[in-house]
Amino acid sequence: MARKDMRGSRITSIAFHVPDRLVTNYDLERMIDTSDEWIVQRTGIKQRHWVEGDVGASELALPASIEALEKAGLKASDLDMIIFATLSPDITFPGSACILQAKLGCPGIAALDISNQCTGFIYSLSVADQFIRTGSMNRILVVGAEVHSSGLDISNKGRDVTVLFGDGAGAVLIEATEGDSRIIDTRLHADGRYLDILKIVAPASKLNPRVTHEMLDKGLQYPYMEGRAVFKQAIARLPQVINEILDANGYSVSDVDLLVPHQANLRINEMVIGIMGIPRSKMVSNIDRYGNTTAASIPIALCEAVEDGRLKSGDLVLLAAFGAGLTWGAGLVRW
Repeated sequence: MARKDMRGSRITSIAFHVPDRLVTNYDLERMIDTSDEWIVQRTGIKQRHWVEGDVGASELALPASIEALEKAGLKASDLDMIIFATLSPDITFPGSACILQAKLGCPGIAALDISNQCTGFIYSLSVADQFIRTGSMNRILVVGAEVHSSGLDISNKGRDVTVLFGDGAGAVLIEATEGDSRIIDTRLHADGRYLDILKIVAPASKLNPRVTHEMLDKGLQYPYMEGRAVFKQAIARLPQVINEILDANGYSVSDVDLLVPHQANLRINEMVIGIMGIPRSKMVSNIDRYGNTTAASIPIALCEAVEDGRLKSGDLVLLAAFGAGLTWGAGLVRW
């Protein structure tokens, strides 16, 4: 366990932002051949937020970042670094961290993009924690933000994936600490052997040209998922990494006050807590209202848990995520 006299990092502020446009399952019924009953039964999702017009991930991240800074009584110029987790960057390059940095008005500080899909926020949290533990940084803004809606196949061919995703952003401020309230540990994993079960193929540098009309006609620009294979891997990997991080730090499931899992599928999360013996009352779930916002999912859920009083100072919080790559990870935080 972390000692009080050791330098570490803690989450000192958190905020989130979602676009105004609300898309319910009943709205989707008018777009594609699906039903509210089918979506809720298989995913737990009832609605999600989608952007309107030309909106990038950094534009959703900006209000969340500003609010997180304001809550901490800080300015963007007080930051040492921005870490931006997203699978839907504003443009191919430069990265969204640099775009957000320009919008915040804090030139010169480090800016890093992380593309680890649904596990992106935990990977980013781990990177920020390491920078601060080593003493090279003191204050880092970690953002998870996604705009999925502009990249979905809104047709019957793509319906199984389209119903899953929402747009949104979450931002946390990570600062140096020597106290007990801190990021205790993070555990990160990946297995690229399963990359083909969840992916977007085009455009891609391995294709020459990177995108053609034929590729677009085939729908290679849309996400592809083998749902059963993803489900099977998720319910195996998540309990493994949860046990790993708890065992490594001398805790048991009963010590956890709150579990904040990535909001990919309610059935996956309920299966995981059943395997782990974690009471449903200890799990944060908001997938019914936001859908899968990938890298934004955990910070949005964390922020709501703080705002509704479920997450309190001194609580032991467990974060867990699984996604494309395949990647998965967990974080243990003393709030």
